[in-house]
Amino acid sequence: MSLGSSKTTYKKIVLCYSGGLDTSVILKWLQDTYKAQVVTFTADLGQEFADPTHFKVIEEKAKKLGAVAHYTLDLKKVFITDYIYPAIKANALYQNVYPLSTALGRPLIAIEAAKIAKKEGAEAVAHGCTGKGNDQVRFNVTIRAYTPDLEVLQPVIEWGMGRDDELKYAEKFGIPILKANKKYSTDENLYGRSAECDILEKPEEIAPEDSKEWTVAPQQAPDIPEIIKIGFEKGIPVSLNDEKLEPISLFRILHDLGCKHGVGRIEQMEDRAVGLKSRETYETPVGCILIPAHFELEKYVSTKNENAFKYLVDQRWTQMAYEGLWVDPLMDDLNAFVNEMNVKVTGWVKVRLFKGSANVVARQSPYGIYDLNLATYDTKSTFNQKASYGFMDLFGLSSRMGFQTKSRMKSDGKK
Repeated sequence: MSLGSSKTTYKKIVLCYSGGLDTSVILKWLQDTYKAQVVTFTADLGQEFADPTHFKVIEEKAKKLGAVAHYTLDLKKVFITDYIYPAIKANALYQNVYPLSTALGRPLIAIEAAKIAKKEGAEAVAHGCTGKGNDQVRFNVTIRAYTPDLEVLQPVIEWGMGRDDELKYAEKFGIPILKANKKYSTDENLYGRSAECDILEKPEEIAPEDSKEWTVAPQQAPDIPEIIKIGFEKGIPVSLNDEKLEPISLFRILHDLGCKHGVGRIEQMEDRAVGLKSRETYETPVGCILIPAHFELEKYVSTKNENAFKYLVDQRWTQMAYEGLWVDPLMDDLNAFVNEMNVKVTGWVKVRLFKGSANVVARQSPYGIYDLNLATYDTKSTFNQKASYGFMDLFGLSSRMGFQTKSRMKSDGKK
């Protein structure tokens, strides 16, 4: 089946539904445009930490807007274990900055939406992604890989409405929109939050404080640093300050600590999959704590050659995850290498949280490639410094010969 609409009517469509402006307008639009029954699906990826009624409100809103059925799936644990853990093992920071919070959640949502569509006998899955962003790739590629016979509808492309038009549409049809949704377009899960639109689309303007909801401004964070100790087993974070914790509990505590100290505020010019430059703003306290901690421990237990090659693998893994190619067989190959490298990433890391920063200050592992007797500058060091003469002579041989040859060529050219 081709992407986009190939029919004028559908019997049933599954809509990935957040309850925000875009998907609420889409819910009404799909019914009016295609005369379809719409089943809505909301994924609980840990958004709205403090509000247990959040998902009930979304369900009630969907049904008031005409949804014939609604699914809310608690996917927090699988999100951590099957998506975030692999990203931590791969030190996944897109363009060395962004921990992929939104990017990691999309394939999981797409897979579950495809399952619901098969269960409901739907002909299509719809989502609220634009034709300019990365999420369309993450949804479309994944859904069509798992369910090739399903159509994928992108109403935001088909209707041609901008955000102002959506607000007018919502007002016209009595679609309730939270005031918080009127200025920025946001997405969040337990790994991070993004904000777009309004003044954030102007790179020359400083992102206003009201675009942040989680983290305190670094200048308002505590004046006393806080050092935390994170334990890892085979590359996976398992404890905090020597207390073993379940994944969700550990992430929630790290989230609160990061927000308290203003950690995780990211603002960058990002290269989207479609080639556009985009000004992106994020709050990712958990990722900005865990990834540097993991990276330092991994580097400590791995050889120089392993670390150098792992960097290349990590970059490729991150690029593919960002661009929505989670189903590509190369991801399986990369994960095999990443997992093998992480077998020995066991130990602990101490991280100092202070005024927006999360800096590794100490680490320990039973597998650390470090020998104090060799490394110390004391006279008792067992390192044979006299071996340096021969090492220097051989290590620099090729470079010296190349330099001398280049010098002769320059000299010959002057004659």
